[in-house]
Amino acid sequence: MQEIIKLTNIARQYTIGTEEIHALKSVSLSIHRNEYVALMGPSGSGKSTLMNILGCLDTPTSGEYILNNISVANMLDNDLAEVRNKEIGFVFQTFNLLPRSTALDNVALPLVYSGIAKADREKRAKEVLEQVGLGNRMTHKPNELSGGQRQRVAIARALVNKPAIILADEPTGNLDSKTSVEIMGLFEEIQRLGNTIILVTHEEDIARHAHRIVRLKDGLVESDFQNESIVTVSTRTV
Repeated sequence: MQEIIKLTNIARQYTIGTEEIHALKSVSLSIHRNEYVALMGPSGSGKSTLMNILGCLDTPTSGEYILNNISVANMLDNDLAEVRNKEIGFVFQTFNLLPRSTALDNVALPLVYSGIAKADREKRAKEVLEQVGLGNRMTHKPNELSGGQRQRVAIARALVNKPAIILADEPTGNLDSKTSVEIMGLFEEIQRLGNTIILVTHEEDIARHAHRIVRLKDGLVESDFQNESIVTVSTRTV
């Protein structure tokens, strides 16, 4: 199966005053197209740093990162932003929606930056809102939606550019348990339709929805295993 992400000996160091912090020491990791991977680890494990590098929000101090056949480890910010906007859809714990814009306008926003005509933007935004079950909420603003509905809008926005990867950072952190299960079911459906999902979470019950669980500790991969509790007759064999 085709690798969509390949990290080789990724390290990230920060200098704070006179202290040098080794957030990532030497991380090598491959993720294949259409995998559903959970990244876990305690505070200080390096998972947030790794997420930022995977999402092209930061670059490593050393090592190689190949994203969908593009070498991105040493890219300049502008080039990195272009790759990020094309290849990755982000879903955050806090939704990050524009409060005065409708669900439709929030979802269409990434397409504005892609230079797509208004009619085409609206058509695509409507398609993904239907996909996440919000066809009847398109004209509502965030304060008129429940937490789960707001996260569905955020997921639709992440999907609108047809990215190769959905990177979800603690996507259920602000939701109750029932709504969390619904949102995780939505991610499973998105993965079945062909997206690669990378889920960053500290919650064991949320990570158990993923097909593969990678645990970090002290800037290194501590363990990396298939989730045996999920029987995948899935695209992993395709």
